[in-house]
Amino acid sequence: MRSTTRREFVSGPAGKIECAVDLPDGKARGVALVAHPHPLFGGTLDNKVAQPLARAFVELGYAAWRPNFRGIGASEGSHDEGRGEVDDLAAVVEHAKGEKPVLAGFSFGAAVQTRLAQRLKPERMVLVGLAVKHLEAMPVPADTILIHGELDTTVPLADVLDWARPQDLPVVVVPGADHFFHRRLNILRAIVQNGWK
Repeated sequence: MRSTTRREFVSGPAGKIECAVDLPDGKARGVALVAHPHPLFGGTLDNKVAQPLARAFVELGYAAWRPNFRGIGASEGSHDEGRGEVDDLAAVVEHAKGEKPVLAGFSFGAAVQTRLAQRLKPERMVLVGLAVKHLEAMPVPADTILIHGELDTTVPLADVLDWARPQDLPVVVVPGADHFFHRRLNILRAIVQNGWK
């Protein structure tokens, strides 16, 4: 895939939000918003799980937006424990004119996306390594793709199953994968792309 990544700044409630924008060849079929893991533990828009997620959506024809949460990189403001971060994601969606965006995220970013989905109707959701205990995750649409590593010790698989069970939401388990999907990122991309309608 030819890379056409650019950096763009969006006005948010706590100041400017730094975004990486990956564009497909030709006209985009929609907007995919990809949220990175916890900013206080090294999460940024360049995270090694967030990047392949964005690439998967670009290959599916979407414009992929990866914002840095407030206080990270060149994004202004300071960490707000998931509250202001939802507002920031909403500002990026509005700027990108994503009327029914795909909401995707990894770990903390996935949990924040479940909160944003309470405000707007996404086209679809992809949640990877969902941090169900670190930030309260809200119920999600039935067609959400939920991916988790079998050997995740940061967010145990049992916790994710407990969260998904009341929603009758299937969980795609990647055998042998840890929280960061070391040596399994190609499988992660394939799950997203093969699961698309």
